[in-house]
Amino acid sequence: MSDDPHVHGDRGDRPPDAAQISARLRHLGERLDRLRSRAAAESRSDATRSSNSTALARGLRLSTELVAGVLVGAAIGWLIDRSLGITPWGMIVFLMLGFAAGVLNVIRSAGVAPESGEKRGD
Repeated sequence: MSDDPHVHGDRGDRPPDAAQISARLRHLGERLDRLRSRAAAESRSDATRSSNSTALARGLRLSTELVAGVLVGAAIGWLIDRSLGITPWGMIVFLMLGFAAGVLNVIRSAGVAPESGEKRGD
């Protein structure tokens, strides 16, 4: 009955003893620890890359908001100067208004000030 191949598996070899099983389990545990630490390190580096690219995108967006406000103000001032002949006052006034609008847009985009349609919850 102990020579029956179905008792010890189809391979017909002897079952491994407890020392071999514990050594294999210990080796498997070490491999799992290495893989988990490697996966954790990769996920941290991926999160860092993601946050860096998100910060860069946000910075570009905010700088674009400011530059666009200044350029639009300057363009309107230039058009007013050309049409009314009041050079350089239209350019000066609308350049400052464009700068103020650009700064306000940056503050709103950064989330520091509420949007124009939102009400304060005092």
